[in-house]
Order: sequence, then structure tokens, then C-alpha cells
Amino acid sequence: MSVRSCLKVACLAVMVVSVAACGEQKGGDTAAQQAPATQVTFVEVQPQTIGLVAELPGRTVASRKADVRPQVDGIIKERNFVEGAAVKAGQQLYLIDQSVYLANLDAAQAELARAKATLDQATKTRARYDKLIKNQAVSEQTRDDAIAAEAQGKASVASARAEIDKARINLQYTNVIAPIPGKIGASSVTEGALVTANQATAMATITQLDPIYVDVTQAGGRLMRINQGIASGAIKSAADGDGVDVRLIVDSTGKKYGHVGKLQFSDVTVNETTGTVRLRAVFDNPENVLLPGMFVRAFVDQGEVENAFLVPQRAVMRRPDGSAYVYTVKSDNTVEAKALTIEQSKGEDWIVTKGLNPGDRIIVDGLQRVGPGAPVTPVAAKGDDAQSASR
Repeated sequence: MSVRSCLKVACLAVMVVSVAACGEQKGGDTAAQQAPATQVTFVEVQPQTIGLVAELPGRTVASRKADVRPQVDGIIKERNFVEGAAVKAGQQLYLIDQSVYLANLDAAQAELARAKATLDQATKTRARYDKLIKNQAVSEQTRDDAIAAEAQGKASVASARAEIDKARINLQYTNVIAPIPGKIGASSVTEGALVTANQATAMATITQLDPIYVDVTQAGGRLMRINQGIASGAIKSAADGDGVDVRLIVDSTGKKYGHVGKLQFSDVTVNETTGTVRLRAVFDNPENVLLPGMFVRAFVDQGEVENAFLVPQRAVMRRPDGSAYVYTVKSDNTVEAKALTIEQSKGEDWIVTKGLNPGDRIIVDGLQRVGPGAPVTPVAAKGDDAQSASR
């Protein structure tokens, strides 16, 4: 075969391949245009008023705690309580030996009697001199001395009465009583032990458990945003006439606590290390279920947001800059991306305040197979997702 014949054969082969390739490309485009729409599951969202509830970590704190210390010196004669038992305010806990204090009271009473006798004599002397001075039977100096003696007698009587009061108080202090109601701990002294007034070591400690405090911490910035939202009217205050409700879950058991507490106060300063603010709630604790030092999770009502949407968390995606968005189904059954402004989480949902319209259909399943502009076959979700979005 000649060279010219070979070139003709090669050209014909190239043309055949090119035509075949073009045919395949056209066929592929047609197949892509005729590809079936992806089936996705969606929830339809409607605006609603949603309560803001903050889940915050916290610990229980005794509402009152008192260290019992002696106020007089002496030997412990009696201990009149059971360690770990409940005690009432004013209940006698210890009895200190009273012998010395009874003697001091007797001595003070005797001193009062002596002072009264001296005063009586000085009063009579002054009265006589008042009569004699009219006839100038005594000098002015003598009468003045009698008046001064009477005044000194009155002062001595007053001092003696004060000493009696002091002796009686010290005698009362020999009865060591419970300053507050609560549960008393272990005793650090026993009968026969010597105690001294205002000693550093407590004889026992009483802890009041009902009511009990719960201290929780919240990010300072979050609390500020809520306060700003309440001030602007975007958030309705959760406080009623009785205060803000607080509910508890005990970490050790995972169960809800049976009583609802009230928020008592929030600190006026932000912790410089953690950037948090301390909130304190007070709870009734009649069964003594809560003990000081327990870890709990507090759910604090922090207002309500109107015209907000509940969006399942699994439907929300994040861009590299952290902004949130969802895929929605348009009226022509194609996908559209919408940016969201999220207030906070609520259970398995996000509370969305901006970015959505009433009736938007948000894709919750099939997100990985679609993108903006893609055709889809929407199927309404059933179960919890649909209920939460319309709740």
C-alpha cells in the first residue's frame, strides 16, 4: 500500500472516532437532563413563641451554716445531742460546769446589797444635812460631801446591777444552744474536755438544708445579650411576681428534682478568670434530698422569643466561617440555601430568629445528595421532627 493510501485510512479512522465521541457526549447530556430528582425529607416550620431555657452547671450550697463555739471557759459536763441528727434553734447542745458562774452571780448579788446599804446611809445623811444647812448648823462643804457620797452610792448600785447582769449572761452561756435549725455534724469535744471562750476549734457545726441554695454559672456575654434583648423588647422577661423559675437535674442520679426553685440574685461582677457570672437559686428541701456540695444541672427560664422557629439540629450546616445555613425546598421543588441567625439550642433543635419565612420546607434527610438549584422530590417528615417544627 502506498503512503498516500495509508494517510487516507488514518484520516478516516480519526473521523470515525471523533463522530463516536460526539455521539457519546450528546447522549450523556441527555441522560443528565433526564436524571430523576433526588428524594429528600423535609419539615415545614412555622413561627411561634419559644421559651428560652439555659442549662447551666452548678453546685448546692447550704443556706446557713453555723460553727458552735463556747463563749465561756469551763469543763464540759454534758453533751445533749446525737451526731448527725436534726436539731432545733435554741436546743441545748452542751452544758459547761456552772459552779464558778453561780458563785460569781452570788458575789455580784452580795455586792449589790452592800451598795444599796451604803446608798441608803448616804441618802439619809444628805437629807439631815439639808435640814441643818437652813439653820447653818453644818457647813456648806459638809453638805456638799454628803451629796457627793449619795451620788457615789447610786453609781455603785448601778455598777453592782451590771455585774449581776454580766454574771447571769455568763451563767446562761454555760448552756451551749443551737443558733440555727438544721443537721449537726460530729462533736469535736466530749464530756470532761476543757473549752475556752471563742476558741478557734468549733465544738460542732450545724448546717441548714431547708431551704438550700444552688449556685450556677453563666457566660457573662450570654447574660448581657439576654438583658439587652429584654430591654429592646425582642425577648419577653421570664420573671413573674414570684421571680424566675429554676428546675434541677441531679448529676449523680440523672433524675429531676421534685421542687421548682426561684432565682434569688445574680452577681454584679464577672469572674476575671472564667468570664462567667454566678447566679443563685433557692429551693425547698424538706426531704433533705439535696446535700451541700452536690453537682447539679439547672434549667433557668430566661424569657421568651416571639416569631422564632424550631429547626432540627441535624438539618443545620456550617460554612468555614462558622455561619449557619439550611437547605430549603422552593415552590418548583429545587434546593435553596438560607443563612440563619441562631439564638440558642433547645433539646435537639435550634431556636432560629432570622433567615426563615413561615411555611419554609427545610430538608432534614438527603442533604449529602443535593445542592443549591438541584431538583428534588420532597417527602414530609413524620414523628418528632415534624412535631418540634410545628410545636
